[in-house]
Amino acid sequence: CWAALLALVLVFMVLAGTFESLLHPVTVLSAIPLSLIGVAIALVPVGDPIGVMAMIGLVMLAGVSVNDAILLVDAAQRFIAQGVERRHALAQAASLRLRPIVMTTCTTVLALVPLAIGSGEAAQLRSPMALTVIGGLIVATLGSLSVTPCLHLVLDRMRSRSRARAAA
Repeated sequence: CWAALLALVLVFMVLAGTFESLLHPVTVLSAIPLSLIGVAIALVPVGDPIGVMAMIGLVMLAGVSVNDAILLVDAAQRFIAQGVERRHALAQAASLRLRPIVMTTCTTVLALVPLAIGSGEAAQLRSPMALTVIGGLIVATLGSLSVTPCLHLVLDRMRSRSRARAAA
């Protein structure tokens, strides 16, 4: 539990420094709660409890699942800096980064499939970790492409309204 919290704090700090904003890391980190839905979808039907290996998978997932959102938000920020309207910038970023996002997710998922379906005692020990990462990453990818742009727009509108109120 402490390791997962520490991972979240460290990822937030790195993102805040990279984006030079506190808003964009929140947008990017929204992929993590979405990935927990995928973890549940992957582990519940199999009947695996959340043990030590699944927790290690969750810590890995905290770092891996935000990659897609980082690619998307970074590309959108570049378009916005060029003067593109925010909504169009997010749409362009999603279409531009769709292929790299899907490719990185597919390679990670496919690399973990043998570990998830392996047989033997060692594979049974490591299978929950692989299932955790596979399920979480698939749902986080879908969320990054659909929920992250919407959340970005909502948070940006909230920031604009608060600035307008402060100026008035």
